[in-house]
Amino acid sequence: MNAPSFDYAALAPMLIVFVAALLAVLVEAFAPRARRFVSQVVLATVGIAGALFAVIYLATQDKAVTTAGGAVAIDGPALFLQGTILVLALLAVLTMADEDPESGAFTAQASAVPGSSDEAKAVRAGLVQTEVYPLILFSLVGMLLFPAANDLLTMFIALEVLSLPLYLLCGLARRRRLLSQEASLKYFLLGAFSSAFFLFGAALLYGFAGSVRLSDIDAAVSDGATATAATAVVGQDGLLLLGVGLLAVGLLFKVGAFPFQSWTPDVYQGAPTPVTGFMAACTKVAAFGALLRIAYVALPGVRWDWQPAIWLVAALTMLIGSVIAIVQADVKRMLAYSSIAHAGFILVGLLAMDRDGIGSVLFYLAAYGFTTVGAFALVTLVRTSTPEGGIGGEATHLSQWQGLAKRSPLLAFTFTLFLLAFAGIPLTSGFTGKFAVFSAAVDQAPWGPGLVLVGVAASAIAVFFYIRVIVLMYFNDSVGDAVTVTRPGALTIFAVGVGVVATIGLGVLPAAALQLANSSSVFLP
Repeated sequence: MNAPSFDYAALAPMLIVFVAALLAVLVEAFAPRARRFVSQVVLATVGIAGALFAVIYLATQDKAVTTAGGAVAIDGPALFLQGTILVLALLAVLTMADEDPESGAFTAQASAVPGSSDEAKAVRAGLVQTEVYPLILFSLVGMLLFPAANDLLTMFIALEVLSLPLYLLCGLARRRRLLSQEASLKYFLLGAFSSAFFLFGAALLYGFAGSVRLSDIDAAVSDGATATAATAVVGQDGLLLLGVGLLAVGLLFKVGAFPFQSWTPDVYQGAPTPVTGFMAACTKVAAFGALLRIAYVALPGVRWDWQPAIWLVAALTMLIGSVIAIVQADVKRMLAYSSIAHAGFILVGLLAMDRDGIGSVLFYLAAYGFTTVGAFALVTLVRTSTPEGGIGGEATHLSQWQGLAKRSPLLAFTFTLFLLAFAGIPLTSGFTGKFAVFSAAVDQAPWGPGLVLVGVAASAIAVFFYIRVIVLMYFNDSVGDAVTVTRPGALTIFAVGVGVVATIGLGVLPAAALQLANSSSVFLP
């Protein structure tokens, strides 16, 4: 047996982030406490930026390769998604770094019991939880590997590497610690179940094809008959379909699709808001990248078996996310159900099963990611006021957003822009993204037109709860001094500014981005 070959240039984006994560651990262990925060921020920023430059360099080479013994495929979709993830992660890290350590989103000491004297002592001492940056970097390594994984075992490893740090990050909120820890535990338990389903499905597909490589699974499907012992016992079709179903459970959980979406609102609400923004944007991009690769590389030969099920999942995801969002009274929970609905819209493009479908999904993921990071960055700026006149926690109840336009017109206008993009209003990136996925799906008879009609109906329902927030901000009386809008730092202004430019630019002049997405829509076999 020959040793697998490694193309380290192709793996450079992941290796750069991984090295940065290791260095961040060393900084946490050996650097003086007073210097850790700046060191971690600089290291995370430089590492992500370096990986982004590596992705751009690889894209200019126009050369798709498989490496690591065929376990990793660096092709058009992988590079597009890796670049998108890195840009969104960089914006999220800048938002985290701009938080005031004394009133920021992260707890002063994660190991302290909420409300204990140890926690109060850590707050008085001004401790900062700088471990969030190596955790972000390790999670980012998994996110970069997930859409590039070319076999099910590598994909499972990537899934766990991206998930485990997120479980910890969700429990590090500075305020409402119990809610944050509940979110972390719920995410961990349900995530562990979904990972188990994914692994069991991978084992069944290995039994069917005799290999975990995606191209080998496709070849086994095309051959129609395999001679493995497992297929002799269970039956070929049963083993294949059961494996595909269990695999789908693990991936649909990560994208927040029905009926595996129940974790989303609780985790989005309880996690520190900068982490929520990072998770909502980057995790969805990575998970949909893996879902695309499995659907288009491993399972195109059985699409007539799994397409009806995904059709139903997409339709229910769009409708349930849009309908339940109407009754939400917390802005983070509302954005969580909005995220669920958007997962359904993206599934519409996935079902097209052609290059137009891949390109539309890639564009939608990028457009949605920029808007999401910007929206959650703005949520961090709306805070409660303490009786002493200081800054309290985030004001996420919708009643606290009443009259916000009178207090901060620019913030209200920017948040309105993001909401209109989520709703898919023309001249925003959201409209272009929905138009792209609907256009790719509408010609796919017999299921396409019906699913597009469901998507249009869900979009119309979603407009209602977005408009409700806009009305609250502009036409209701202010809540007085109970809520304050903090002055954003330069890093937050930059992150939100990039989100605004992308939201408008991808809506008004989307041709270049659509062309880039379409040119990146070819998977390696």
